[in-house]
Amino acid sequence: MPLIDIIAGARPNFMKIAPIIRAIKKSQSSGGKLGYRLVHTGQHYDERMSASFFKQLGIPDPDINLEVGSGTQAEQTAKIMMRYEALLLEKPSKLCLVVGDVTSTMACAIAAQKLCIPVAHVEAGIRSGDWSMPEEINRMVTDSITNYFFTTSHYANKNLKVSGVSDDRIFFVGNTMIDTLLHEMDRLSAPDCFESLGLTEEQYIVLTLHRP
Repeated sequence: MPLIDIIAGARPNFMKIAPIIRAIKKSQSSGGKLGYRLVHTGQHYDERMSASFFKQLGIPDPDINLEVGSGTQAEQTAKIMMRYEALLLEKPSKLCLVVGDVTSTMACAIAAQKLCIPVAHVEAGIRSGDWSMPEEINRMVTDSITNYFFTTSHYANKNLKVSGVSDDRIFFVGNTMIDTLLHEMDRLSAPDCFESLGLTEEQYIVLTLHRP
């Protein structure tokens, strides 16, 4: 059974890999021959950052936890690359599948390619144009050494084509974050503030801020 590594290291990754794992398991139940190894790098490592997400999203326990822990971006990158390389040298996979734009994404892609293991990037081609964002550097480096590009938008497709990626390597598949949202809709419930603030449907705005 061909073995692919699914890499997860941070909270956004967990939400992106959940539907991918469900799809592989569904394929296996109907005779599919694709196997996977879930590799948690440990970039996010406390209960609130990691384990609780696995439980809530129905993701199986990782097959491997690299346990890299905290550190500067350079320290985390180096530890992820060293420990993932050691895993691949001991038991290589046929493909390294990375998602998103976190440090784990870039570091594992580099380690895999150095050992001639092809890389697939889910959510490829996204660009902000802001090189002060660590995520932008992660995206650009990962996409520069990716073999198979799975994209969420036509905008991402265009970015890849402009950079010289051929059409036969780009697969427009949609957004796995939305897949997770739709899968979890039945479990959503209103927070306590909905009542205390007297909110009514379509009469309020939710704003989340993530970037500096």
